[in-house]
Amino acid sequence: MSVQVDQTKLASFKAYIRKMKQYEEAIALIYWDMRTGAPKKGIETRSEVVGELSTEVFRMSTSEEMGAYLAYFIEPAQLDQLDTISKKMVLEAKKDYDRSKKIPADKYQAYVVLTSQAESAWEEAKHKSDWASFQHYLEKIVATTKEFIELWGYEGNKYNTLLDMYEPGMTVEKLDQVFGELREKAVPLLQRIQASAHQPERSFLEQEFEISKQKQFSLSILKQMQYDFDAGRLDETVHPFATALNPGDVRITTRYLLNDITSALFGTIHEGGHALYEQNISNDLVGTNLCTGTSMGIHESQSRFWENMIGRSKGFWNRYYGELQTLFSGQIDQVDVDTFYKAINHIEPSLIRIEADELTYNLHIMIRYELEKGLINDTIQVADLPEAWNAKYQEYLGVVPSHDGEGVLQDVHWSGGAFGYFPSYSLGNMYAAQFTNTMRKELPNFDQLIEEGNLAPIKEWLTEKVYQYGKMLTPNEIIKQVTGEDLNPDYLIAYLEDKYKEVYAI
Repeated sequence: MSVQVDQTKLASFKAYIRKMKQYEEAIALIYWDMRTGAPKKGIETRSEVVGELSTEVFRMSTSEEMGAYLAYFIEPAQLDQLDTISKKMVLEAKKDYDRSKKIPADKYQAYVVLTSQAESAWEEAKHKSDWASFQHYLEKIVATTKEFIELWGYEGNKYNTLLDMYEPGMTVEKLDQVFGELREKAVPLLQRIQASAHQPERSFLEQEFEISKQKQFSLSILKQMQYDFDAGRLDETVHPFATALNPGDVRITTRYLLNDITSALFGTIHEGGHALYEQNISNDLVGTNLCTGTSMGIHESQSRFWENMIGRSKGFWNRYYGELQTLFSGQIDQVDVDTFYKAINHIEPSLIRIEADELTYNLHIMIRYELEKGLINDTIQVADLPEAWNAKYQEYLGVVPSHDGEGVLQDVHWSGGAFGYFPSYSLGNMYAAQFTNTMRKELPNFDQLIEEGNLAPIKEWLTEKVYQYGKMLTPNEIIKQVTGEDLNPDYLIAYLEDKYKEVYAI
């Protein structure tokens, strides 16, 4: 006779998870406020509030009550009788419990307060290009991260533990392989592009574009992408980001530059891709620990898909370039769509990751990956990062920062302790190309839809194949279910070669 699941206990477990998610939503809202306009004098106290709330969630995730729920439901006799969502909730909670239980609550709280303060310190340091003012924060963050890794445990490379947090199942061994294959093909392609006599005309981009009009166009494109403004909003920050409070409240930010029309445009589309994922997760998962993207790599696949495969495509601009010309009347009237398309797909090694082209972007990620591995495995010290950073940029891209603001201080991630995150960006490019290859087969009119500005069927396809599942499926389950194979960098390489052979006539 089979044992029946205690439905009262199951309902209580789900309510417990929901309460944790409600705390997390409050924390996310505070973070959003800190990044979008909270008074500077309130940051220190606000960081303590975040620390207290985050610690409460941490305590709940490792409490005796949680332990009792998991001890009951993880037994095969109980687990096998649960519905699919409940079972996955238990497994996800168990994974978090096993990891978090190893970290003392006071250490976790101190770490949360540290990273909250460090993010604000980073913003100031970046603005002033003042590495010295930020270095001691980062030294503490790196030291704590290494301490946590020892407590969590690791298999093989210490960095594997961090990778698994953002991309479950990914290892240094696998990453070195796919990055190696990508770099092997990307560098020769870059050399051929640089040697081409057909370099795009770009001088027309070197003028001022009224920011209010940039905002207007950004809002218009988000609507075309099917971003739901009844479930989100667009704000302005130093570094663009997306914050998902729940599928009914997914906020994004962008950065407007007076003399660069492309920064806000593609930054907005990129964050809009993240938001579409979160807005379209199944309502069945709301309030559970599964109501978010399955991994940062799959998440980045969506931001990079919308930014590059859609936003930088010829068909997209055949449809929307006329609207851009009308908006900036008198500035780009004499520039035809083909010239504009080639200009925004210009390839040139640069210093700033978020403004990098599709090809060299991956080299930016590889640099950060190599530096992070060095920090975690003690082959690089925090104090040596500016010099190591500049040397890597010289080696990989042939450029050197003139100051730390455009060098080692340019990204926010390390200030928040997000080590292991950066590889997600390049993994996202690979996933995006692989998804696109399949989408073209299943939506034969894919290019026509883009050229018509009919992006709804594309969003619906992605909702059906990817978005709705949240964390119900692992990254590898998603990519195999959608494309029929494991992650394969060949699709990104083929996409880049096909596109830039045309742009550069090589």
